Amino acid sequence: MNKSVKEKHIPGETGIWVFVLGDMFIFGLFFVTFAYYRSLDLALFQQSQLELNQNWGALNTVLLLTSSWFVVIGMSAIRKNLRSMSRACLSLAWLCGFGFGVVKFFEYGEKIEHGITLTSNDFFMYYYIFTGIHFLHLIIGLCVLAYLILRLGKNKPLAEDLPLLEGGATYWHMVDLLWIVLFSILYLIK
Repeated sequence: MNKSVKEKHIPGETGIWVFVLGDMFIFGLFFVTFAYYRSLDLALFQQSQLELNQNWGALNTVLLLTSSWFVVIGMSAIRKNLRSMSRACLSLAWLCGFGFGVVKFFEYGEKIEHGITLTSNDFFMYYYIFTGIHFLHLIIGLCVLAYLILRLGKNKPLAEDLPLLEGGATYWHMVDLLWIVLFSILYLIK
């Protein structure tokens, strides 16, 4: 085999990919269910969608995309053995993810203040359930990032932690991807 050709490498461990693909499959079922019920009462779903604050949703999208960008830079720094740069990037990613949570807290508060709850109608039932499940994924992702940041603080060779770090990055990118789809179907698609 030609040594100049790099060996293909799938980031992380097999288990993380099984989890991510399973999670994406379940969310795919959620999205199909949402589309089906939306088609049954399009007017209600469109009217309810107008109650969402697209600015909150857009800000959260920017926060998660920026967070994923920091994770990419952090992983690149890990591969270059730049521990402190990687730790700083993952810390910035964590801050952006935390910012997402703060924005979502205010968005939920705004809805509840206006009397819009899980039981208001089918659209808002899906809104709260889907964004709530995503929020749980976000919290888990923040814990994963915090753990990775702590691991980077130890003086172990980075190569030993590479599969763990890549797995954590993969999970975080899944959280980002799920939000992009949620933002599109809940806030944008007319």
